[in-house]
Amino acid sequence: MHNNIIIFTDGSALNNPGKAGWGAVLVFDKKEILEIGGFEKKSTNNRMEMTSAIESLRILEKNKGINNKTQIIINTDSSYLFNGITKWVSGWVLKNWIGANKNPVLNKDLWEKLMVLNNKFKIEWKLLPGHSGIIGNERADEIATSFASEDQLILYKGTIEKYKKNILDFKTNGTNDRRKKMKAYSYLSMIEGIIKKHKTWAECESRIKGKKDAKFRKSIDKDDEKKIIDGWRNENCR
Repeated sequence: MHNNIIIFTDGSALNNPGKAGWGAVLVFDKKEILEIGGFEKKSTNNRMEMTSAIESLRILEKNKGINNKTQIIINTDSSYLFNGITKWVSGWVLKNWIGANKNPVLNKDLWEKLMVLNNKFKIEWKLLPGHSGIIGNERADEIATSFASEDQLILYKGTIEKYKKNILDFKTNGTNDRRKKMKAYSYLSMIEGIIKKHKTWAECESRIKGKKDAKFRKSIDKDDEKKIIDGWRNENCR
């Protein structure tokens, strides 16, 4: 009988969509570790994030030592996955899978699978800051990225004592503090689903000032800018 399981999940898609991979690290009772991962010829980052969680729960579904009393924590750095399963999915079901934008919900097939699995277990979902040095999160990302690039890592299965790093260390590397001090690549704003890029904070502030529910954020490079925009679009498509 397993008392607690801690899971780290992540997904990756080159060119999004493109060659894709998912990865997860499962820790059983703080004693045993199992790494899993997979590849798809063409998929999206969001689908891989979801697949990582689904495949992790399928592993648990087959384990006779796990039941609805087992404490399960799933750690993800995907706000799409976290918000979808903890906040949005119940509303989608009530609205016959039509999102807030009046369009059919994306990835319905995976959401339905995840809902079934989620209801079988006692799960606590946690949203982690991405790429912030948390060991389990970084390892899941490494596995997913390696599968996406078809350069598979050797996956670990064994005791926690023989694992190379402290998988249960949730300390961050201070990325968020350093980010605040970094020079802006651009400033982004979103009002009523419309996203705009700004060269200066003054331009961004002028657009959002006094606007209810406006979103704004500084990007630090081209990839970061794209990640922020994609994240907002995903949220807007819920």
